[in-house]
Amino acid sequence: MAEEHTFHLEILTPERRFFSGEVEALTFVADDGEWTILKGHAPMVVVLRPGALQLKQDGVWRDAVNSEGYMEVGDHGVVLFAQTCEWPEDIDRSRAERARRQAEEMLRQSHSQAQFRANQIMLARAMARLRNSRTNINNR
Repeated sequence: MAEEHTFHLEILTPERRFFSGEVEALTFVADDGEWTILKGHAPMVVVLRPGALQLKQDGVWRDAVNSEGYMEVGDHGVVLFAQTCEWPEDIDRSRAERARRQAEEMLRQSHSQAQFRANQIMLARAMARLRNSRTNINNR
C-alpha cells in the first residue's frame, strides 16, 4: 500500500477498539447522505447515521455495520466513535430480527417525543444490522 495515499483510521466503541490501521478510503452514511473520506480531506466533525460503512485497505473494500455516532476528520487521520460497530459475519440475524420487532412495537407505544426518537434510533440500528448482515452484503 502506498503510504502517500493512506490515512490512519480508528473506530472506537464504548466496549473496544473495533479497528485501527492505515486505510485508503472510508465510506459512511451521515444525515445528508453518503460520504467518502480520502487522504487530505478537509477537517470536519460529522454525525453518523446507523448503517453500513466501508473501508478500503490494501486495495480491498471491507464492510462493517455501525450504529449512531460521530466522526472527526483531522490532520491526524480519522477517529470514528460509534455506540456499536460489527463485521457482517458477526451479526446474529435472528437477534437483529427480534430487536427490529421489539423496536417497532416500542415505537407504536411511545408516549413522548423523547421516547419516540429513542425508539426510532433502536429501529434504525436493527434495520441497518439486518440490511448489512453477511447474507445481504455478499449478495450485492
